[in-house]
Amino acid sequence: MAKATKWETRPLDSWNKAKELRAKWQQSIESKEKVVGQGAGAWAFAFPAVTIIEDNPAGSMIANKSDSFARQCRLACEVRGWGRELCGYVNNCWGSQFLGYQQDGSPFPYRKFVAFIPCVCDQHTKRGEQARDFSPIPRWQGDACMYLGDYDPAREEVMRYHRSWCTLKEVNDVERIFGQKFNEELMASQSDMRGDFMQYQVDVSYYMTFKPTPLSVKDLYSFYTLGNLTPLEPDERNAFWKMFRDEVKWRAENQIAAVGNEQFRWMEAHPPPWHYLKYYRYMEQKYGAVCIGSQYSNGLFHAMEKTPEGTIQKRQYPSVSKEEKPLTREDVFRRTETDVRVHHYKGDEYIQPLAINEFAEIYQADGALFALWRSGVGCNVTRKEQAKQLREAGYSVLLYEGSQPGDRNDMDEMRMLDQLDNWMESMGIRPIDN
Repeated sequence: MAKATKWETRPLDSWNKAKELRAKWQQSIESKEKVVGQGAGAWAFAFPAVTIIEDNPAGSMIANKSDSFARQCRLACEVRGWGRELCGYVNNCWGSQFLGYQQDGSPFPYRKFVAFIPCVCDQHTKRGEQARDFSPIPRWQGDACMYLGDYDPAREEVMRYHRSWCTLKEVNDVERIFGQKFNEELMASQSDMRGDFMQYQVDVSYYMTFKPTPLSVKDLYSFYTLGNLTPLEPDERNAFWKMFRDEVKWRAENQIAAVGNEQFRWMEAHPPPWHYLKYYRYMEQKYGAVCIGSQYSNGLFHAMEKTPEGTIQKRQYPSVSKEEKPLTREDVFRRTETDVRVHHYKGDEYIQPLAINEFAEIYQADGALFALWRSGVGCNVTRKEQAKQLREAGYSVLLYEGSQPGDRNDMDEMRMLDQLDNWMESMGIRPIDN
């Protein structure tokens, strides 16, 4: 039996605060005084009576908390003609809408408008369609601008201008239709604080590169949507992420481990099967194997990069100084848009073919576990190519199949555990003698 180094472990002190903020957001979407929208973005903060729902965290939460309810939701979609090739997140949320209630029995928070976040996954565009058709309600759609080839600053500026124009149109229409007043000062404050917020997130990802890692991806998934896909007010968002960053930093510097017997580090590429997060604990407890994340989880923070000179560094996000503070909403929207080629968290998968290898190097991965999902187009693009590239670079890669992170219909959990055992054995890694 293998013997592993034993590191100290302890629960995260930030956990209770994270639950409190998540509950506060849930209460906001159930408030009768709120205009509930779907998708949108950071600009929703500047409408005091607007609150936002995004299908990714909502659909994954349904899958994670109640497989029975998730199945009811997907069945409600299937009988209306939406098949299993559709993203599981979508089917979970739409199904709850069709049923008229949520997992806890409370009424479904029907959307009053849709302004969905553009994404390279084409099914994001479809998500607002059914919510619009069900009511009907206003729907807007921005563009996810991308291009191939060398970095072009002039092209980036044109794309930033276009994306800020899309946002400006949505905001103006929300004002006109719902009689809401957009608060330019509040949005400017959001812009001012954005750099610090993103830097805290970058720091968290940076400390995950340490050995032992102070945070596993399973831990990270409990926090990383707070302030992003689960909106928070800018001041409480920044305060929370500073607290969380400081705790992770202390853990890294004092070798407080996410997994006390860490001996193997593996990476993923996209979200896990939310109904079966047990496999993380299975790998940790049986093999001392910890998942240190993916371009999806850590990349959401646009965190780490390898310079042309070959050094690894944290990306920097300077705050907007008061002297440069935007005065108009147009200036604010242009300020908050980032370069597609530099900061788009999924851009690496399409633009930089070997970016997955770079991630493995930065986070000191020993291997990779990739899902081949049968639905949700954006969750599967380039996956086999990435596996081939990693193998050529000397990493061991295991592929497993399933429906989609939010859908368990075609997932064979016992087969997956057998695959994990065979994978570990193929690398000469035996179960740890507890």
